[in-house]
Amino acid sequence: MFNAAARARAPASLIRSRILPQQGPKVFAMPPVNSRRQQSSLPAGYKEDQSKGAMLRFEDSLPRLPVPTLEETAKRYLKSVHPLLSKSEFETTTKAVNEFVAPGGPGEELQKRLIARRERPEIKNWISEWWNDAAYMAYRDPVVPYVSYFYSHRDDRKRRNPAKRAAAFSTAVLQFKKEVDSNSLEPEYMKKLPIAMSSYYWMFNCSRVPQKPSDTSVKHSAEQNKHIIVIRKNQFWKVAHEINGKQLNTSEFEVQFKRIYEKAEKSPPVGILTSQNRDVWADVYPRLKAASNVNAVSIEAIESASFIVCLDDASPVTLEERAHQYWHGDGSNRWYDKPLQFIINDNGTSGFMGEHSMMDGTTTHRLNDEANRLIFANALPFDDPNIRSDLPDPTSLRFNITPELQKDIDAAQAHFSGQIGAHELRVQAYQGYGKGLIKKFKCSPDAYVQMIIQLAYHKFYGKNRPTYESAATRRFQEGRTETCRSVSDESVAFCDAMADHNVPAEKCQQLFREALNGHVKYISDASDGKGVDRHLFGLKKCLEPGEPVPALYQDPAFSYSSTWFISSSQLSSEYFNGYGWSEVVENGWGIAYMINENSIQFNVCSKGLGSDKMSFYLNEAAGDIRDLMLPTLEAPKAKL
Repeated sequence: MFNAAARARAPASLIRSRILPQQGPKVFAMPPVNSRRQQSSLPAGYKEDQSKGAMLRFEDSLPRLPVPTLEETAKRYLKSVHPLLSKSEFETTTKAVNEFVAPGGPGEELQKRLIARRERPEIKNWISEWWNDAAYMAYRDPVVPYVSYFYSHRDDRKRRNPAKRAAAFSTAVLQFKKEVDSNSLEPEYMKKLPIAMSSYYWMFNCSRVPQKPSDTSVKHSAEQNKHIIVIRKNQFWKVAHEINGKQLNTSEFEVQFKRIYEKAEKSPPVGILTSQNRDVWADVYPRLKAASNVNAVSIEAIESASFIVCLDDASPVTLEERAHQYWHGDGSNRWYDKPLQFIINDNGTSGFMGEHSMMDGTTTHRLNDEANRLIFANALPFDDPNIRSDLPDPTSLRFNITPELQKDIDAAQAHFSGQIGAHELRVQAYQGYGKGLIKKFKCSPDAYVQMIIQLAYHKFYGKNRPTYESAATRRFQEGRTETCRSVSDESVAFCDAMADHNVPAEKCQQLFREALNGHVKYISDASDGKGVDRHLFGLKKCLEPGEPVPALYQDPAFSYSSTWFISSSQLSSEYFNGYGWSEVVENGWGIAYMINENSIQFNVCSKGLGSDKMSFYLNEAAGDIRDLMLPTLEAPKAKL
């Protein structure tokens, strides 16, 4: 989801948080991002370096991620845990916090070390390297379903034929790739300020590679690797997207996809190996490459490819069927370590699957949104009928599978089936209203839907528990995400009041607005680099070997308050009909949501907790809050 939105085996402040989106993924908070050139003048300090191209021209002048003061983090942390703890638990936590931040306390020295790290000129972002490793590369659970995320695209009525759909999408994505590779892509802006574009480096011609104890990502030359990989019936095909300096047009791509549809034969599901536990895959990976030079060449072609197009032998219809297809598929017709996989089904439906480790959802959201916009607007020469006579056939990539590797494949298939089979997924496509009505209530759409989620959870369990929403910190150099802690004293008071029929509507309306204001305040602070979780994570990382762990980190409230029973994030597009990821704790929920003009959509995922019931409660909560707020609208003035 975006997290949004990784179940990292890391310090407690990090445990089981990704996303995503903005996913893990959960990845990922999705505040409005504007990619159009801002007309207003920028504040002092922002300078344009045109030598770096349009995309990166602001990069070196972006501010560095700040280190909040101990006092403000302590205050914000105590406020965030207050609604989650009993009186005695809160007293214990307060004592641990006060000891940590007191003059001469352990926090004082750790803060000095963290500030010193921030000030080192070679480090652009004090958390970047630590976070990428702890949250993603050192995270050992499988990429699918715990790190990957998906988008489901609107249907293209003009291109029901899957070869036509794949060809048009490849053309549109390559147009976007040209702008990224040439650094001509216009930067994105939030609140009229340019934001970090550095993560686009990891979009094309890249791959995650398994290693112990921590994976790595490799970036290949775009100039030397002008090909895509197409997978059909588990068979990998290499297709050049540029020949003799000229890109294939859409008709030529269609010819290539048709050839693959005609020639593909059911093959050993080598791609299933990428769905394994990362330590298991790290053991298999060198053996797979060493088994044959053919294998090594095939892997090199896959990892260096611009992106992957998966031609799936499936025809999903319902939103749930589509979500399953794009989120994980059958486990075989994929290479889950690639950051970009576009899925085309036999009935012409399409979607996207992303690997979250080096990019959050805002970047791939822009890619998919823009590709769809180009297609639906017919903004490129998709209908050029010219086909060169010397168009070479796609190249089939082969793998030699030894008996030992076949056992590895069998084990991966069993593991994949167990992981996916444990999950429940439901899509709540709520059509009652969307951001159009929410804005008439004079409410933040994102905060509004966060309260829908809190109310639905309260209806289900009779209480609220720690909730993660990802906040974007991309206005800082190499910025990614910070945690927004959605549960507050105000949100709990609102949910409790809604459950008590004795509380009058006017009081519930007041509490609702207070809950919205509290949420907007926290997520704004988090986006400004003043959240709780990354700061506490960074301070703990500054402990030297053998130093005692401060009581703050040993306090049960520290672990509990960052155990994300709900992992949530927003990403919205009028070109999508779905988006989501998994939960991040065994007894938790992954709830991705889209807020469009006249609808709200939730992707609800859990491990057997009753996703159908949560979907029902989300629908009911959305209706309850609408009915609560409708009386607050001003009556239209009568025409004279």
